[in-house]
Formats: sequence, C-alpha cells, structure tokens
Amino acid sequence: MLKLAHGWHLDVERGPDWLFVRLHPVSDADEYPAELADLLWTLLRRHITNRLVLELDDLPVLRRELIEQLVLLHERIHADGGLMRICGLSESHRTALRSCRLSDRFPSYQNREDAVMGHQPVLPR
Repeated sequence: MLKLAHGWHLDVERGPDWLFVRLHPVSDADEYPAELADLLWTLLRRHITNRLVLELDDLPVLRRELIEQLVLLHERIHADGGLMRICGLSESHRTALRSCRLSDRFPSYQNREDAVMGHQPVLPR
C-alpha cells in the first residue's frame, strides 16, 4: 500500500502484462493528490508495463481534479502504445464522465477481469 498526500492510499498489484491500482481515500480526505498522474506513470515505468487497470470502487465522488489527472495519464499511456482501463465506477461516476464528454475515452468495466478482457456487459435499453 502506497500512502499519498492528503490522506489517500494506493493498493498496487502486478498481474501478467498489467498493473492493477486501487485508489481509495482514508477517512474524509477532501482533496485529490495533484501528482496522481505522475505517480501512476512512475509506477508503470517501475513495473515495466504500459497497461493499467484503475479500480475506483472506493471513491465516494469523482471530482474534476481527478478526472483531469486521469486524462493526463491516459494521454501518456496511449502515446506509449499502452492501455488504461477503469473499473468499479458508480452511476454518479459515469454521469460525471458523461458530463465531461469522456465516457468514450473511459468506458466502464464491472471489475478488473472484465477490464483486462475488454468485456462490457450489454445493458438493457
């Protein structure tokens, strides 16, 4: 577990060809770590991979500051020929991404297995 500024932790696991990172706040952390994109990029370099599954199940709110960090990280990973996938988004998280017109860039996966396989469940209309 990595501790970040502002009371946040990252749980990091290595899988075959992927890095799995769970971001979660400790207590009532109100601010997002401003250096999150840089930190995650450094972790990817350290683990010699360019594929990331970011697990956001524990986030109460998906704020603009975090979305900006996700966009920066996605651009770096994409430029390096890698993949970044997000899982564990709540309906309010998906709404926040849609309002920023980013739902195409960050499709929602149920869990890390679906994210790795690129499998999205078919939702009823």
